[in-house]
Amino acid sequence: MPIREITTKPYLDQKPGTAGLRKKVTVFQQPHYLENFLQSIFDCAPEIRGATLVIGGDGRYHNRDAIRTAISMAAANGVRHIVVGQGGLLSTPAASNLIRKRGAAGGLLFTASHNPAGPDGDFGVKFNIAGGGQAGEGLTDRIYQQSKSITRYRNCDDADIDLDRRGEQTLEGTTIEIVDCVDDYAALMQSLFDFDRMRDWIKKGHSLRFDAMHAVTGPYAQRILVEQLGAPAGAILNANPLPDFGGGHPDPNLVYGKHLVDLAFGEGAPELLAASDGDGDRNMILGRGIFISPGDSLAMLAANLPQLPGYRDGLRGIARSMPTSRAADRVAKELKVPLYETPTGWKFFCNLLDAGNVTICGEESFGTSSSHAREKDGLWAVLAWLNVLAISGRSVREIAEAHWQHYGRHYFARHDYDELPATHAEAVMQAFAGSLASLQGQQVSGYEVTTADEFSYQDRVDGSIAVAQGLRVVCGEQARIVMRLSGTGTQGATLRVYLERYEKDPSAQGWNPAEALAPLAAAADQLARISALTGRKAPSLVT
Repeated sequence: MPIREITTKPYLDQKPGTAGLRKKVTVFQQPHYLENFLQSIFDCAPEIRGATLVIGGDGRYHNRDAIRTAISMAAANGVRHIVVGQGGLLSTPAASNLIRKRGAAGGLLFTASHNPAGPDGDFGVKFNIAGGGQAGEGLTDRIYQQSKSITRYRNCDDADIDLDRRGEQTLEGTTIEIVDCVDDYAALMQSLFDFDRMRDWIKKGHSLRFDAMHAVTGPYAQRILVEQLGAPAGAILNANPLPDFGGGHPDPNLVYGKHLVDLAFGEGAPELLAASDGDGDRNMILGRGIFISPGDSLAMLAANLPQLPGYRDGLRGIARSMPTSRAADRVAKELKVPLYETPTGWKFFCNLLDAGNVTICGEESFGTSSSHAREKDGLWAVLAWLNVLAISGRSVREIAEAHWQHYGRHYFARHDYDELPATHAEAVMQAFAGSLASLQGQQVSGYEVTTADEFSYQDRVDGSIAVAQGLRVVCGEQARIVMRLSGTGTQGATLRVYLERYEKDPSAQGWNPAEALAPLAAAADQLARISALTGRKAPSLVT
């Protein structure tokens, strides 16, 4: 199978983020498009040559073809050893673990995370560096610049790789090792959690439901929850990964996970309900009659984590993204450990994790993880909750209510305005920015404004500075409004508005979150002229 250099021209018209390049499947299916991007990665990450590379994906449409292309090009570019998840499957956290365990120089992950799949859906690819974390902005910028001037790529002709057969195959002197996608991850989870206690909890008749959303975590949940912990087969919903995710939207939230919400608030509800997303890095947690918001989940897990086997030495620190509710701050204060507030993006946590500064971290977009990996980890969060339930003997609601009684309650919501024209989204941000200058010391919804600014961040580890990370109005510890634009979609712009209100008085903690936050929502609309500038009378999604 000769190696060829194929003449090409630049195709990429958009800089990829640290979460990779996301486009419609039809864009990636264009001749040379994926090849150009992959060759740009090989050109800008020469450490891969002669080393080990991990490759996997979330099983979405075009996954297998893209992985075969990546294997062929990696071999042509001198990669010595390629480790691939069987069937082309690897959850994002499992890939991060595999990179770390194998001492790989990096990994290629084919995923568009929580975005829909299928022939008309989305596709994506990202590069993770040695250590298992996402490529930093400096590297992604170099890859982008290379993609704009690329004239050739290297490939092996007629590479016939069987992705379903475990074991070793060879291609132009490169060893391709097909591995069980679950084994190493399951062993890692066993080292962190008390499987005996969780097994006993299930054996005593306690019930759970986990929805894999026809995405990548199905095999992981089947192996760990059913085969190892003894949950009945019916405890796992939508366990079979499908190229179109069964026609669903694999984003575990109150809208796309409404069937779980209905189950949680219905008669005879299971004691723990959870879901993960397309590539397995997000989570949603519910109990009987209660939804646990991502910020609360981070705080509650942080408060309880030292009870679990892998964390009995205590926490070194807690990190959260700036828009995430400040519930974890109060836990950090009581535990006397540092609290780090970072921009949105897991790469900022990775530096803190690599430096040993934090043990647990999380963001408001349903992402939580710990020092065991360098990506957020949906199934890890579910197992952590399950282990806390098994050890404490409490229900999800009892854990939440005890936490609020002790620390107070942070009412929190995120309002998403999806697929806005870019001009409308930018106009809203400019309007909100224009309001900030006059707000210092003024009242917003009855609270005095103490800070009105644009968030920036200096990395404690590498000293880099990130600017333009979101606009915020902070009313001391009592309330916040935050706005930022998100880049996770493939169509239009997404405006995200974050609302937070703190109540220490337990008698005020039984409010409906929407009612508790309504005054802040009205203030946000007025300050940023959201309705007037977008024509939207309500957000597309509230979580």
